[in-house]
Parts: sequence; C-alpha cells; structure tokens
Amino acid sequence: MIDSIAPDELAQVLADDTIPVQLIDVRERQEVEIAALPQFWVLPLSESGEWVDRLLEKFDPNCKTIVMCHHGIRSLHLCQWLEAQGFTDLYNVSGGIDAYAVRVDRSLPRY
Repeated sequence: MIDSIAPDELAQVLADDTIPVQLIDVRERQEVEIAALPQFWVLPLSESGEWVDRLLEKFDPNCKTIVMCHHGIRSLHLCQWLEAQGFTDLYNVSGGIDAYAVRVDRSLPRY
C-alpha cells in the first residue's frame, strides 16, 4: 500500500529545505506548462521509455520520494512501480496538483 501525502503536508515539506526528499511530477509537459511546482523533476509517464533507466540511477530508493500528477492516479501508478523496484519511502500526493491549487496555492492555474 502506497502512503498518501495531503497537499498541506506537501507544502510543509517544500518549505523545509532540511528534509531530504525526491520530488517527481509525472504529468505531460503541456500540463506542467499550465501549472507546476518548480522543485519537482518532470518525468512524463508517456516518456518513461526515455528516462526509466536513468531514474533508477538518479534517485535513491531509500530517500523519501513524493510523486505528483494532476489528480493522483498516474502518480500512484509510478509509486507502485517504484515500490516494485525497491523504493521504501514513497508518497503519492492525494488529489495531485489540482488539490494543491485548491487547498494551498490558489495562484496556480487549474485545468
């Protein structure tokens, strides 16, 4: 079972630069152009064939890893895959960037 992180909890993590964390956004590039959180690595699921090998080299499977998408479905899929690859501290942003825009940062455009 993948843990969820609420948008307000994500905001706390983003505000605290002492917390070691890996941040992955799996939305398509055109979605990220509409609304994005700059701390996240953008790795669109549709391009996974291009980055999957590097992901396993670049990211530490034992570091807290937070994955986000638009509403939380695609990010859950990547979390499940990462868990199968041995990642141990995974969190899916519940409600995705849409919920973050509603609950935390109303300046972010919604789509």
